[in-house]
Amino acid sequence: MTRLVELEATGPRKLDPADIDDEKGDVAICQCGLSDSFPFCDGSHRRTTDEEPETTYLYEDGERRELERVVTAADDEAERGE
Repeated sequence: MTRLVELEATGPRKLDPADIDDEKGDVAICQCGLSDSFPFCDGSHRRTTDEEPETTYLYEDGERRELERVVTAADDEAERGE
């Protein structure tokens, strides 16, 4: 599966001690790109458990829809055998 994730940041998010919540314990960093509290995980990845491997998904306004296949430059080169 692939997921279209649009981000607007122009640089990295550095974590500092103020980002860590002593009451919640461990800090989980979002790897799916869907968290409303990005870069922290909020459990949004649970919506992705039934994604199909060959399908590209767009999550928008709490809804999921399937997109036509997205071809990246690397995919295109691999298909041509470069």
